[in-house]
Amino acid sequence: MGSISKLSNPCPASSLSSTFNPKASNPKCLIGFLTTSPNNSFTSKVSSSKLSVRSKPSLRGPLIVRCAQGEGNGSPTKKTYLHELYDKEGQSPWYDNLCRPVTDLLPLIASGVRGVTSNPAIFQKAISTSNAYNDQFRELVQSGKDIETAYWELVVKDIQDASKLFESIYDQTDAADGYVSVEVSPRLADDTEGTVEAAKWLHKVVSRPNVYIKIPATAPCIPSIKEVIANGISVNVTLIFSLTRYEAVIDAYLDGLEASGLNDLSRVTSVASFFVSRVDTLIDKLLEKIGTPEALDLRGKAAVAQAALAYQLYQKKFSGPRWEALVKKGAKKQRLLWASTSVKNPAYPDTLYVAPLIGPDTVSTMPDQALQAFLDHGTVSRTIDSNVSEAEGIYSALEHLGIDWSYVGNQLELEGVDSFKKSFDSLLDTLQEKANSLKLVSL
Repeated sequence: MGSISKLSNPCPASSLSSTFNPKASNPKCLIGFLTTSPNNSFTSKVSSSKLSVRSKPSLRGPLIVRCAQGEGNGSPTKKTYLHELYDKEGQSPWYDNLCRPVTDLLPLIASGVRGVTSNPAIFQKAISTSNAYNDQFRELVQSGKDIETAYWELVVKDIQDASKLFESIYDQTDAADGYVSVEVSPRLADDTEGTVEAAKWLHKVVSRPNVYIKIPATAPCIPSIKEVIANGISVNVTLIFSLTRYEAVIDAYLDGLEASGLNDLSRVTSVASFFVSRVDTLIDKLLEKIGTPEALDLRGKAAVAQAALAYQLYQKKFSGPRWEALVKKGAKKQRLLWASTSVKNPAYPDTLYVAPLIGPDTVSTMPDQALQAFLDHGTVSRTIDSNVSEAEGIYSALEHLGIDWSYVGNQLELEGVDSFKKSFDSLLDTLQEKANSLKLVSL
C-alpha cells in the first residue's frame, strides 16, 4: 500500500474551482460537462414503465459553464437545474463527497448544492489517496496520538471546515437545510449504547449546529436514534433499505422528540437516508435468476417503486394529532433523503435515481456521476407521487414473483455495514503504514 505523500489529490471536486467561471456574463448559466465519448446511443431496459426515466447518455469530463439567454431585465444570474429543484419543487440537492481542500465545494454551492454527505468509504478514498492530509497527520502522530484518534481529528477538521461553508444556508432556512453529515464508526453498527456515546462525542467535538451525526438504521441502532434525538442532537439515519425499517426510523425520531423534554424542538432535526440504486442491483440479479419475461421486464423498476411508497409512508406518519402536537413545539419533519443515487447499470438512464424522486421536503444527495448528469440534462418537475398506483403494482408484482422485500432489506443492510467497515479498517491500515513510512511510530 503506497504512502499518502507519493500520491496526488484525486478529489473530483478539485478540478471544479479552476474551471468554474463566477463572472459569466450571460443572464442564465447552466453548469454542464463536456463529453469525449463518441457513443451517444442509449437504450433503456426500463423505458416501458412510467416510473422510469428516459435520459441522455452519461456525460463525463471537466466542468464548464454553458450559458443561455434568460428572460428578464438582463441582470446576471447563475441558475442551474439544482437551483430549480429547490426553488420550484422544494427538494434540496446535496453532494455525496468530501475531500480537501473543502473550498472546492464553493463552485458546487454556487451551482445550487445545499449540503454534503460523507461516509467511511468517502473518507477512505480522500485520505488514503491525497497528500492534503499529510501535514496535520504528521503533527498528530508526532504529538503522540494513536492512529484511530488521528483519523478522527482529520475527519472532524474536514467536517468543521465544510460546515462553515453551509452556515449561511442553515441560517437562511432556520435550521432546515445546509447540513454536513459525519458517520459514527461502522464498527458500532451492532452496539446500541456504543453508538449513543459515539454520537454524543462526535457532536461535542465537531461543535457545529449544522452537522448531522450519521447513525445506521440497523436494528440495534434504532434505540440509539431515539436516545440521540432525545439528547437534542440532529441525526442523519443511514443505510435504510426497506419500508419496514424506514417506519421504525420515523418512530424512533418521533419517540426521541417526545422524550427530549424540550419546549423548543426547532433545532433538533433529522433526515432518513433511503438507499435506492443498490436495491435494483440486488433485485435485478434475483429477477434474472427467475428469467421469465414478466420478471425481466421488472428490472430497473424496484428501487424507484419502493422509494415512491416510502414517500407515501412519510406523508402519512408526519400528519395527524401526534405530529401536530410536536409541530406546536417547533418540530420539523424528518426529511426523506435519497441516497445511493448513482446508476450502477450503464444500460439505465443516468438520472434514473434522481429525476423520478423529486418532491417537496426531500433531499437528493448525489455523487459526481449523478450530479454531472442532472446538471447537464435534468428535468425538474414533481415526480415522486405522480405514479403511486404503478409503484404499488410493481411492488406487489415483485412479491408475486417471489421477491422477499424483507430479505432484500436485510441483505443490503449487511452488505452496506460490511462495506463501510472494510473502508474504515483499510483506511486505518493505510494511516498506520503512512506513520511507519515516516518513521514516526513503530508497528
